Amino acid sequence: MSQASAPAGGSAVSLRGVAKTYANGVVALDRVDFDVFPGEFVSLLGPSGCGKSTVLRIIAGLSEPTDGTVAWPHPDMTAGARETSFVFQEPTLMPWATVTGNVRLPLDLQGLDRATAAPRVEAALARVGLTDFADVYPRELSGGMKMRVSIARALVTEPALLLMDEPFAALDEITRFKLNDDLLSLWASLGKTVVFVTHSVFESVYLSSRVVVMTPRPGRIFTELAVDAPYPRDQRFRTSAEYGALCARASEALAAAGEES
Repeated sequence: MSQASAPAGGSAVSLRGVAKTYANGVVALDRVDFDVFPGEFVSLLGPSGCGKSTVLRIIAGLSEPTDGTVAWPHPDMTAGARETSFVFQEPTLMPWATVTGNVRLPLDLQGLDRATAAPRVEAALARVGLTDFADVYPRELSGGMKMRVSIARALVTEPALLLMDEPFAALDEITRFKLNDDLLSLWASLGKTVVFVTHSVFESVYLSSRVVVMTPRPGRIFTELAVDAPYPRDQRFRTSAEYGALCARASEALAAAGEES
């Protein structure tokens, strides 16, 4: 694992001097400088409450920074192409709607008629392996399958940037490993840019091309580490000495970030 360097071509999204103070006086972020480059899989790694989710929400436009700027410098990221999708920690599915209805929701909100939306919904379900569950209701699904529905719903709008806020944190280890593998396959096949929030060193190293380590609140960027291991990654990588060494480096950086706060 080496220090990360900026790819050529300009960042897809750039945060400069971003700070966030809530109405109750809590300072969540302090002078965050952060870039995401097209096609990257970036993980924000830090302890609970360090502002990782706040960074995601600011990128998504769900929260305004108290100070600083958010820019979209890359020439491909014109105003019409800044489509982002957000996958939350909980699947937040509508219990009265089928899997199809839940995945179609963003297109309904965009005003697409069902005939136009249907092939996009079918494609999104196929990508997450849920074609056979299109007419099933959320109560009939496992936790892992509910999260697949949430990911399909995020993909159905064909976003340029996929923001994921600890989506697998509540799942058992076996399900989490499987969804990590499936997410990497989706990322490779679709060419999306992903920003993934986690407090797991092991998950961040396994998934990412770059790990951004944050300090405890108020959140700042402590360091960025490039994960040099090639893709695709699988169980052999997860049990390799290389993976163990990379995780150790990330753990050391996380511990040092905690000492700085």
